[in-house]
Amino acid sequence: MKDWGLWVRLVVLTRGGAYIVRLAAVQRAHRDRLGWRVATARISTRDDRVLRSTRALSMFIAPFLLVGFALLYVVPDDTGRLFAWTIRPTMTSMALGSAYLGGAYFFVRILREPRWNAARTGFLSVTAFATLLGVATIIHWDRFNHGHVAFWAWAALYFTTPFLVFGAWLVNQRVASPPSAQERRLGGVTQAVVGAVGLLALTQGLVMFLSPAIMIPLWPWTLTPLTCRVMGAIFCLGSAGIAVLRDPRWTSLKLMLQVEALMLVLILVAAVRARSQFDTTRPLTWILLTGLLAVLLGSGYLWYALEIRPDDGRRARTGLRHGG
Repeated sequence: MKDWGLWVRLVVLTRGGAYIVRLAAVQRAHRDRLGWRVATARISTRDDRVLRSTRALSMFIAPFLLVGFALLYVVPDDTGRLFAWTIRPTMTSMALGSAYLGGAYFFVRILREPRWNAARTGFLSVTAFATLLGVATIIHWDRFNHGHVAFWAWAALYFTTPFLVFGAWLVNQRVASPPSAQERRLGGVTQAVVGAVGLLALTQGLVMFLSPAIMIPLWPWTLTPLTCRVMGAIFCLGSAGIAVLRDPRWTSLKLMLQVEALMLVLILVAAVRARSQFDTTRPLTWILLTGLLAVLLGSGYLWYALEIRPDDGRRARTGLRHGG
């Protein structure tokens, strides 16, 4: 009788264990199916759209840049009364104003830009620009007009913008989509040239920011350590071109090319307005002006070749190719 009871308990335990094993297997299968559905849902949201939060930040930043352009480019002689610090000579003021209008154009375009890949490179270069200006503000704190409302607006902007813009980039990257096979891409030579120009701009900017004592005696017009670092931050905006080495899509470059062209036109016009401030005996004067003009003409040709000229089979000469 005892043996019979032992067998009954063994059978019950065995059947119960089998049921538990089957139940666990069903639960695992359910979790796997659920996880696949969640993963599929996440992938389906990667539609490369510009998020509302990104547009809202762009709408917030753009007016500050437009006001800065008006103060620095339109009335560059009056920065002591109107701006965060007195900028001399006016060529530096107008160069910074040119960057501001380029930035304002960029952020206004974001308000209607449907694809994130057209904007994301600009957010990184703006983050670098704002970070460097924030650091320069701390280094040269005593050079600013602390009693002016423009200074506190400047400080608030550059102490917060790097985090806000980079944060917007991180959040919007969650919906970034990989390139499709049908998207047009830059050719190898064009990609290398654009990337090299971006790398050169970044190098120039970092040298000016980190070692102003080296660049001040060589620069075409008079600089102080603060304005040298400001000019370095402006050059670092050109680092956006480096992104084509990883993402050679034409749609990723178009907006950046427009911003660059606008800035270069304004800087060259400013050079004409402030021509008496240039030291023509310094070789860098002619190197800089020639380089800016060459980049502008190259950008114009690139836009014409890849955007305006009809697709008539001459991609080999334009440097354009399709994915695949």
